[in-house]
Amino acid sequence: MLSPGQIAQYRAQGYLLLERRIPEDLIAQARAELARLVERARGVEHNDNVYDLEDSHCPDIPRVRRIKAPHKVSPVFDRLMRSEWILDPVRDLLGGSARLHGSKLNLKSAGYGAAVEWHQDWAFYPHTNDDILAVGVMLDDVGQENGPLLVFPGSHRGPVFDHHAQGCFCGAMSLAASGLDPADAVALTAPAGSISLHHVRLVHGSDLNRSERDRALLLYEMSAVDAWPLQGATSDMGSLDDYDLRILCGEKTITPRLAPVPVRLPVPRPQDASSIYQVQKGMGERAFAVMEGAAAK
Repeated sequence: MLSPGQIAQYRAQGYLLLERRIPEDLIAQARAELARLVERARGVEHNDNVYDLEDSHCPDIPRVRRIKAPHKVSPVFDRLMRSEWILDPVRDLLGGSARLHGSKLNLKSAGYGAAVEWHQDWAFYPHTNDDILAVGVMLDDVGQENGPLLVFPGSHRGPVFDHHAQGCFCGAMSLAASGLDPADAVALTAPAGSISLHHVRLVHGSDLNRSERDRALLLYEMSAVDAWPLQGATSDMGSLDDYDLRILCGEKTITPRLAPVPVRLPVPRPQDASSIYQVQKGMGERAFAVMEGAAAK
């Protein structure tokens, strides 16, 4: 469903923004599910297999920064993931096949939503080839002030940068050490119902939500079926049957396609690798601010 020009832009810039892609009724359903899940976090004291909590979270005042694997938690998010609205552009960019790598729903609530430091997804899960991307579904209007995804156009065609600090993987990189100028970053702003697609090697991050408006971003990470994870990466493929069950379109194969792609393995691992937020606490100087008064967990 993508035009040749859109595909060419993705190949050159490493990202694509499709405005008002998802029908309003589906976005309304997704928002209702999100509200239900956040309310369920009332009484939850610590991060678990569903919730990644803000450092400022209290059980009686829930502050959730991520719903883990939302496609497993709610049939609404599973149906959306398998819909034509998501899979049609993915097929065009990944050569006709797609395997789910993972899903997450990142929340930047008004006034305190946490930042995500600069990184490349590829640093976490290198594969035999890099036909891998993330689809971001905007559940809220995204503007400059409420923590939009920030990307460096064309950075997916460069090296995989160092995401280590003090000899340990920290899931974040230094722009200064990498020769990147923050002024060159592009903010992906669009109304609710829009989707973004970004390449697995694209450098990206997002600032705090400094506004009075929420910003929820649902993310589906997908790979071509012939892209297989490398040993030492954070990917967990499970058994072959489990791995094949993740195929969303295309034919299964046991013949990985090998491509000459740069790789750094995410080892040694940090003690707490439960989420990117916890991993990035191991970095040194931060590019984005941390909320004042947030207690480290």
